[in-house]
Amino acid sequence: MSIPAEKVRVVVADDQAAIRTGLVMILESAPDIEVVAEAGDGLAAVALTHSERPDVVLMDIRMPGIDGIEATRRLVTDRVCEVLVLTTFDLDEYVDSALAAGAAGFLLKSVDASALLAAVRAVARGDGVLAPEITRRVISRLAAPARKPEPPGLDDLTPRETDVLTCLGRGLSNAEIAAELVITEATTKTHVSRVLTKLGLRSRVQAAIAAQDAGLV
Repeated sequence: MSIPAEKVRVVVADDQAAIRTGLVMILESAPDIEVVAEAGDGLAAVALTHSERPDVVLMDIRMPGIDGIEATRRLVTDRVCEVLVLTTFDLDEYVDSALAAGAAGFLLKSVDASALLAAVRAVARGDGVLAPEITRRVISRLAAPARKPEPPGLDDLTPRETDVLTCLGRGLSNAEIAAELVITEATTKTHVSRVLTKLGLRSRVQAAIAAQDAGLV
C-alpha cells in the first residue's frame, strides 16, 4: 500500500494517558493519518492545536482546566481546525453542547477502530459525523412538531446556497452534494463555507439543524 503524500494531521486530547495511548496506536496504524501532538487537558489542547495547526482534534469532553466543550468553542471560533468529540458519555446535554460549540462530529469511545479512522478522514474532508447511537435521538428532537424561527441570514442565501443547505439538512457529504447538484467537490466546499458565514454558524452539523428548523427538509 502506498503512503499518501499528505497525511491527515491529528491532535489527541484526553486526560487519561492510557486512553490517549490507545487512540494514538489506532490512528497511527493508518498510513494516511499522523498524530502530531497529545494533550491531557483542555488548555493544553487549545495551545497545542494553535501551534501545530492539525486538520482534526480528537477531543474528550471531561478534562481538567477547561473542558472539551469550551476548548472546542475556542478552536472553532478561531477557525483553527475541525473538532471531533470522542467521549464515554452519550448524554443529550453533551451532544447538544458539543454541536452548539461547533464540533464537526460526535462519537462514543466504544467506537471500533475502523469507524474511528473513517470518522477522522470524513471530518478532515469537511464532512460531519454522528455516532449511530445518538443519531436517532438528534433526529427525533429535530422532528419535534413546534416550528422554530428561521435562522437569521436565510434570505441572504443564493438559490444554489439554499440547495446546498437543504442537502446538508439531509445529512449528505460533500461528495454526495457535488454529485446531486452536478458541481465539483471544491465548489461544494466553497458553497458550504459561504452558507456557514451567512448564517453565522460554526459547523455543517449546525447548518443541518438550521435546515431542519427552516423546514427545508
